[in-house]
Amino acid sequence: MASPAPLRDCQAWKDAGLPLSTASNEACKLFDATLTQYVKWTNDKSLGGIEGCLSKLKAADPNFAMGHAISNGLVLIGTGSSVRLDRELDLAVKTMVDVAQAQPLTQREQLHVSAVETFAKGNFSRACELWEQILWDHPTDMLALKFSHDAYFYLGYQEQMRDSVARIYPFWTPSIPLSSYVKGIYSFGLMETNFYDKAEKLAKEALSINPTDAWSAHTIAHIHEMKAEIKDGLEFMQHSETHWKDCDMLACHNYWHWALYLIEKGDYEAALTIYDNHVLPSLKASGAMLDVVDSCSMLYRLQMEGVSVGERWQDILPVTQQHSRDHILLFNDAHFLMASLGARDPQTTQEILTTLQDASEAPGENCQHLLAREVGLPLCQALVEAESGSPDRVVELLLPIRYRILQLGGSNAQRDVFNQLLIHGALNCTSGIHKNVARSLLMERDALKPNSPLTQRLIRKAAAVHLLQ
Repeated sequence: MASPAPLRDCQAWKDAGLPLSTASNEACKLFDATLTQYVKWTNDKSLGGIEGCLSKLKAADPNFAMGHAISNGLVLIGTGSSVRLDRELDLAVKTMVDVAQAQPLTQREQLHVSAVETFAKGNFSRACELWEQILWDHPTDMLALKFSHDAYFYLGYQEQMRDSVARIYPFWTPSIPLSSYVKGIYSFGLMETNFYDKAEKLAKEALSINPTDAWSAHTIAHIHEMKAEIKDGLEFMQHSETHWKDCDMLACHNYWHWALYLIEKGDYEAALTIYDNHVLPSLKASGAMLDVVDSCSMLYRLQMEGVSVGERWQDILPVTQQHSRDHILLFNDAHFLMASLGARDPQTTQEILTTLQDASEAPGENCQHLLAREVGLPLCQALVEAESGSPDRVVELLLPIRYRILQLGGSNAQRDVFNQLLIHGALNCTSGIHKNVARSLLMERDALKPNSPLTQRLIRKAAAVHLLQ
């Protein structure tokens, strides 16, 4: 395993072609420490954790523009707060802009500040354009690479997520700090665009350099899921667990992938054990959006399989309720709705729907609010109709938008919960036309994922109601 590189001071950043406008070596090193933890998906105690580093960074140089940019960017990219509802964050973004305007920054730094400000307004695609402008001239700017990668993910821009890394990958020589992690970032974009062999090769290269690279392990988990390689996936998670379980920002998500294999197998009790021992505790400890959507998605998938999840929705609801009015990502909104429906809380359900409708009527430049009327609201309404026992309505709402759900972001594996919702709706329909839809969807699914036990269970269910004759 490669030994950790020393944290970079002012001169080191300058030597790397990425000068930072501060005279504080301490601020430069803390910026590097924060960036390193973001890339590694972990709060490293030896570095002081991300919050600890950011607090010290601000003290080291309150006017360090890139310190403000990484601090605000990380809050925003976490999608748990918005300037629309969080006055403290709104003030922090405005302060960042004021600090930047009061001093002579490099063009690269000016673009970073503009990108974060633009992302804060909900204009994710424009923010990505600004980060790409940085990468054209500075291909080893890891912050621009990571922020754009995450924003592309939220937009469902799979090819851009892949190609953005492909363009800069040759510049990342082994001597550059964090270079092995670029392999994992690239491998994820390749995997999402179905280049499974190349994605797996790169992820394994990254893991051979650093076995604790939780993101590369996560990519391999995705590959086994997409290819329905359940046995191989379970073995990989078991053998790699010791390396990624301490990456606190991603460990819960990797356990979620482990549980997906068990749900595929039909081993529901084992999946619930992972939920109870790893997923829920992580959610309660972090409140992070990734942990929230994983928890909701997992319980919802189990319910569609006919599994009783008991009172587990009640544990999630207090967390999701706090975000009912956020409307930062439509993908998140759909999962918050799963929780309020599962916990049988009609008031919160209505609050999510009503405030999302309001946001869609005055979207401004917010990409999610612009998409809400045509995609987000029909998806949310389909979840409500499924809960109320109206499967024909579920199909009527979902079928016209099934190929547009990609625009809500998330991974192929994550969005499969909505594919399953449509199939279950079609299987339970009373309309003969919609039953034929179920047959067609299952034939399609079986062609793309022929070894999936879950697909085979759905096919057997269809056969039982005479859909496949």
